[in-house]
Amino acid sequence: MDFSMDRAAPAAAFFAVVSIATPAIAPAQAPGSPSAAESCLAANRGISLGSRLPRTATRLKAGGPLKIVAVGTSSTTGLWMLTAAATYPEVLRRELVRLQPNAQVAVVNAGRIGDTIPGTLARLDRDVVAAEPDLVVWQLGTNDVTWGGGTDGLKEQIILGVRRLKSTGADVILMDLQYAPVARASSHYAAMLTIIADTARQEHIGLFSRSGLMQRSIEAGLPAGALVSWDGLHNSSDGYDCMGRALARAIHAAAR
Repeated sequence: MDFSMDRAAPAAAFFAVVSIATPAIAPAQAPGSPSAAESCLAANRGISLGSRLPRTATRLKAGGPLKIVAVGTSSTTGLWMLTAAATYPEVLRRELVRLQPNAQVAVVNAGRIGDTIPGTLARLDRDVVAAEPDLVVWQLGTNDVTWGGGTDGLKEQIILGVRRLKSTGADVILMDLQYAPVARASSHYAAMLTIIADTARQEHIGLFSRSGLMQRSIEAGLPAGALVSWDGLHNSSDGYDCMGRALARAIHAAAR
């Protein structure tokens, strides 16, 4: 689950939030109509990371090998998915190979259920740097603010982590929070989005706005619950699918 056990709100409070905030389950897909993932992708054509990925570009143009480490929380592990194939990092890998058939792409899933920004920072060398990645996607921020925490000192910690990753020569992308009812119920939700976006700009690294991707999909007519799971927090299978494919396309574009 996307919360830290040592900072979690009481279980009763969690289920109270879920019962109030969980969106209605999306209606069944009509025969012949596009899936929620396809509708999400259509609403997010031409998405940009806002930064080039020089090392990734070199690897892809040479046909690889390209090693990506996806680090983050339960959104990275793919909570509620029955197989690893449905997680966003694996969807990302398959889509990159489809876009660049000659590339050898390997993805390491370094997600950890319940992780926070300080928690990721503490394991960065062991779980990310040691893998010698060419590209790191750091999904972050949800657990730090959803369960009653604030944002004090978090930007400085993100910068420390980003600079450590950049010191290895790896390209870096930050992935922000999901546009989901339980996450959005936090009074610090908007502030966390701003911190992540500002850090990406300041450090000249990529930003993949999951919040923006999901919000644009809803504004384009997708039901609010289509990309969110039953718990009102994590992504649904269509949500992970759209995330992975949209991110792969943005990486491919930034690496041209």
